This record gives sequence, C-alpha cells and structure tokens, in this order.
Amino acid sequence: MPKIDLDTIPQVNATGYPAPHADAVQGRWYRRLGPASGLTEFGVSHVTLKPGGWSSQRHWHEDEDEFVVLLSGEAILVDDNGRTPMRPGDCASFPKADGNGHCLINESDRDCVFIAVGRPPAGRGHYPDIDMAWDGSAKKFTRKDGSDF
Repeated sequence: MPKIDLDTIPQVNATGYPAPHADAVQGRWYRRLGPASGLTEFGVSHVTLKPGGWSSQRHWHEDEDEFVVLLSGEAILVDDNGRTPMRPGDCASFPKADGNGHCLINESDRDCVFIAVGRPPAGRGHYPDIDMAWDGSAKKFTRKDGSDF
C-alpha cells in the first residue's frame, strides 16, 4: 500500500488541550497518516488549517523532533525569532530540546495544507505563552507547576 488514499482516512479536529487553550486549534483538521499506513517509528499528519486556524499553541518538546512541509496556501510560522511567512514548498525544522516555541497560523482567507512529521513525545512539552505543559509520562496536559486542569 505505498500510495495513500487520503479520502479513506478520517479528517478530525480533535484536541487534548484543556479549555480555553483548545479554542485556537478549532480550525485545524488533520489525518494521521502513520497509523493508517502501518508506520510505527514516527508519525506523519496531513493537516489543513482553515482561515484563522492555528496548528497548535506555541510549544516545544524535550524529546521530539518535528518537521513540516507546506503544500498549499500560506501560513505564518510564529517562533522565538518572530513571524516568518511560509508558502508552498517551504519547510521548517524544530529540533528536540531547542527551547524555540513554535506554531503555524493561517492568517489568509483560504485553507493552508501541510505535512507534519514527528512522533508522540514521551517527555515534557513546554508552552511558553500560556500556563500549560505536556507530561509525556502521564500522557496529559498540566499547568506549568504540574497541577491538573
């Protein structure tokens, strides 16, 4: 099954983010390509950001490398270096533990589509702009002090 038929993979916009942090990603729709195609060592997602949608809250991971390739439309990469326009063919790399919080935001009036490559993080994830952290060992979001939402 080398060629993947995207239409056979459900597109969802689920998030584990607690309120109110989930609001920003309501315009994010994704398909998990890894499980659907038998990949087990890393994850691949086909992501559509509707106008105004965010890929995530701005974040970075201690134990996960991430890589994105923009396929269509436009997005703004927001990270510690500022705001960088992303267009079709542009790629961005987020090495684990670099401390550079990042996300993509669609500020245009049409959908943008990208591929995201990574793996489920087992370690901590950090959200520098909000009081939220990812506890990979417990597989849940907490406040930065470790307390539950």
